Amino acid sequence: IKVVSYYRVSSSSHGESGLGLEAQREYIQRAAQQNGWNIIGEFVDVVSGKLAIEDRPEGAKALILCKQAKAQLAVAKLDRLSRSVHHIARLMEQTEFKVATMPHANPFELHLFAALAEQERSFIASRTKEALAALQARAENGDAQSIEKIARRTAALEKGRTSTNRARAAEA
Repeated sequence: IKVVSYYRVSSSSHGESGLGLEAQREYIQRAAQQNGWNIIGEFVDVVSGKLAIEDRPEGAKALILCKQAKAQLAVAKLDRLSRSVHHIARLMEQTEFKVATMPHANPFELHLFAALAEQERSFIASRTKEALAALQARAENGDAQSIEKIARRTAALEKGRTSTNRARAAEA
């Protein structure tokens, strides 16, 4: 089976460290050896999983290569594609794909795991909101460390919300 490897990390710090990408490569290479997959291409995105793969710069290229070479897409784990049942289901209609951590999963099983990944995304969002609310409460009570953390977070968010960055995001 010909496969096109696709790797995704969510943030530039994850992309720069290479650790998340290295682990994903290892998963796919191991699955390729165990299952007779021939890796014919490799694509890496450093973007949020909220975007559908066809809306990601390298994801779109990976899908094109899959169609041209009559290959399947390969990812390390399902959540590297998306944590959205809708995105996973739509992808299943476009192309076949393999998940290295469950190489023999059928479409029904992939739908179930996609639902679990979507639920996990919801849990992550809730935990993040709760942690930020607790941080804000500590800052309002005068905790110097919390005030400093909020200031750094606000500055980082503002830095990313420039008109140039918004234009780049819209273009992507």
